[in-house]
Amino acid sequence: MTPLRQQMIEAMQQRGFSPRTHETYLGAVTDLARYYHRSPAGLSPEEVQTYFRYLAQGYRIKLC
Repeated sequence: MTPLRQQMIEAMQQRGFSPRTHETYLGAVTDLARYYHRSPAGLSPEEVQTYFRYLAQGYRIKLC
């Protein structure tokens, strides 16, 4: 388990998030890592914004 993943899990446990929320949030970060083919821990804020734009464009295309 990566340090980032462990930090996320601990933070979610401290806040009382449900197991399903853990799965959803960890899955979202996994998808981000797959998009860039590297750990999210080293991504810049600009790269995360680029990923958000990519997601938004995909959803717009599916809705049209």
